[in-house]
Amino acid sequence: MQIPTQARAVVIGGGVVGCSVAYHLAKLGWHDVVLLERKQFSCGTTWHAAGLMPRLRPTETMTKLAQYGHELYQRLEKETGIDIGYKKRGSIALALTQERLEELRRSVSAAKAFGVPAEERSPTSIASLYPGLRTDDIAGAIWLPEDAQVDPVNVTLALAKAARDGGATLLEGVKVTAIHHNNGCITGVMTNQGPISCECVVNAAGMWARTVGELAGVAVPLHACEHFYIVTEPIDEVGELPMLRVPDEWSYYKEDAGKILLGAFEPDAKPWGMKGIPENFSFESLPEDYAHFEPVLEKALARLPMLEKAGIQLFFNGPESFTPDDRFLLGEAPELKNFYVAAGFNSVGIQSAGGAGMMLAEWMVDGRPQLDATELDIARMMPFQRNCRYLRERVSETLGLLYADHFPYRQFATARGVRRSPLHTQLAVRGACFGELAGWERANWFLSADELRVGKKPAYEYSWQRQNWFARQAAEHHAVRNGVALFDLSSFGKIRVSGVDAEAVLQRIAANDVALPVGRIAYTPFLNVDGGVESDVTVARISYDEFLVVTPAATVRRDMAWIQQQTPPQAQCMVMDTTVMEAVILVTGPAARDFLSLSIAQPLDDTFPFGTTQEVEIGHTVVRAHRVSFAGELGWELYVSVDMAAHVFETLTEKAPTEAMWCGMHALDSCRLEKGFRHFGHDVCGRDHVLEAGLGFAVSVDKASTALGDFIGKDAVIKKRETGLTRRLMQFKLRDSQPLLYHNEPILRDDEVAGYITSGNYGHHLGAAIGLGYVRCGCNETATELLSSAYEIEIAGKRFVAEASLRPLYDPSGLRMRA
Repeated sequence: MQIPTQARAVVIGGGVVGCSVAYHLAKLGWHDVVLLERKQFSCGTTWHAAGLMPRLRPTETMTKLAQYGHELYQRLEKETGIDIGYKKRGSIALALTQERLEELRRSVSAAKAFGVPAEERSPTSIASLYPGLRTDDIAGAIWLPEDAQVDPVNVTLALAKAARDGGATLLEGVKVTAIHHNNGCITGVMTNQGPISCECVVNAAGMWARTVGELAGVAVPLHACEHFYIVTEPIDEVGELPMLRVPDEWSYYKEDAGKILLGAFEPDAKPWGMKGIPENFSFESLPEDYAHFEPVLEKALARLPMLEKAGIQLFFNGPESFTPDDRFLLGEAPELKNFYVAAGFNSVGIQSAGGAGMMLAEWMVDGRPQLDATELDIARMMPFQRNCRYLRERVSETLGLLYADHFPYRQFATARGVRRSPLHTQLAVRGACFGELAGWERANWFLSADELRVGKKPAYEYSWQRQNWFARQAAEHHAVRNGVALFDLSSFGKIRVSGVDAEAVLQRIAANDVALPVGRIAYTPFLNVDGGVESDVTVARISYDEFLVVTPAATVRRDMAWIQQQTPPQAQCMVMDTTVMEAVILVTGPAARDFLSLSIAQPLDDTFPFGTTQEVEIGHTVVRAHRVSFAGELGWELYVSVDMAAHVFETLTEKAPTEAMWCGMHALDSCRLEKGFRHFGHDVCGRDHVLEAGLGFAVSVDKASTALGDFIGKDAVIKKRETGLTRRLMQFKLRDSQPLLYHNEPILRDDEVAGYITSGNYGHHLGAAIGLGYVRCGCNETATELLSSAYEIEIAGKRFVAEASLRPLYDPSGLRMRA
């Protein structure tokens, strides 16, 4: 068949994900879609996938994508007549330790919030569900009755047939050799059979996605790893069995046609394809490595003794692609307009493909998906993460983390030390324990002076209970509340927006009024057209035609892309990421003014009010001080050029009284939660209406329109005020001082699940765990009615009474910040 010369969208890759994207684009009315597969459909990773279909995932969005996949695949079987092998067998997860059992129990609680059937089962019950399984040594187990398995190849063929039936063109044996773009926008592709002009390109090339990205100048950080499983010969006593996961033994089991497939996510994986994926790699496997798989097999023989007398029919080793953070890559590339990515599925491609295809198709057709895609958005990735050595080292860990204990605050151990603050060495000397975010090494907590004196090394000791740094976080938290604390916030994103139209551009993008006098700072969300929160930032007016947008470290690329996408082509406005140009030291606490006055000659009294910025002299240099607060206390952020950061650090430290304490990000997080401050990506995101998030105070509906029009989302804000709220973000404090909140714990209102905790931490000043979470409510329900209900939070199957509030539990009037 001759390839078309023109299309609305070209999808590169004929695996299950690419076929899903083509199918959903056709469903949404894009009939001139062309899918190109370099060899044959499913020939890369899809064909050797295990086909497991769990419904419960770590987040609500991922869970909804998995649930949609179940619905879609069953529907496809009826639509196309292709047997996809859908079998609802349920699944079991075993815990061999008390820590793992706590994790599983917390997942059962999360399942209630997400609407997924799940329950804890006794060892005796598990033995009856899975005859022959050794259960005498297990700590506990959970049962998920709705989980299923499918045939990956037939799912792909069914999606391909349905896409063709919907008008899409799907071609095998066509390789994309170049991707064309002009003025930062896609114009077409070149193939081994000629050019195709198009408006959009979707990179769904699986293991080849990084190479395809390079054709377009787009970073797609993923790397292949070897993935092992064996298939036994038929075993007479095996009947229809549920899927089984034993993460403490790194293994999963699937029964099919009387055989057992035993697969592994071993702690130390084997990266593959360091020099690129071979050109002719198609329906191929990698060399066997019995020695690597042997530890898994030994544990499996003890766990399921029937395997001892079963022959091995197949020892399989096939490559799959993994990303630096174990989440797949989805969405429009920040570097290139209309270049979309759907790749890096970390061994969950079959269960996720249906939902991912739906989400990306909505993104392309409607401008954004209905579900929140923040955690999956490729714009979260940093440019350096395409580095081959970095990826090779990191994915050796991320494969194993799929079955590792998912402890709260767990840090990656590989490929560390890439991005460092100019104050990194000074903080390390003072006992900082570093965590990593977006490649940045950030001080999360500090050793005490006594621990430093005896030579103790800062390191995490993970647990679901109070971890080894809990007491240090408490000390740092109290320093913020009662004295003076210093933080290195250099990793926070800094975006300069400048030009004669900078004000008009930001007035259109920001919900708050940012047409400020020079030296003023505004807190503002950026909204989408539905009133959802796309960004949560502060905007400081540095000069007449220059603004500084300060944003979280993890979202700076995403926010840069958002500003650029919403800036009209004719606007005279330049956007630049200046994060690495300035270090930031936060000095905060009730004694912050007295402390800074030792180093700053300028007055820090009423002439330097909250929400303003001024230049001040420290030592032999000039820095820009912002009087703002994310901890809920009096404080200043000191912005200093990187070359002078050490000098400012030394000047402050020389003047520091003994009660001044360097503090880490864990303490900052616990302080912001006591104050009820939202965290983007957890408490607010694109699906959360700004009014339901309790951020109406930062929306200026009455601000004047500019030549570029009203601010994005204004109509949605007005409409929501008229129709009423259907859920509200509330703050909770447990009455019991012992339990810990992290996220995803169900919120029960008058004994009914009404939401879940979006972020939690321990409020050391308030004396109990604190959490934020959305609670469903009636459109005409008053705050009094909402607060009159009885609230409980479920943690690992146990309920705890909670105090609920719509105002910050700590300093609700904000007097301490403005002192």
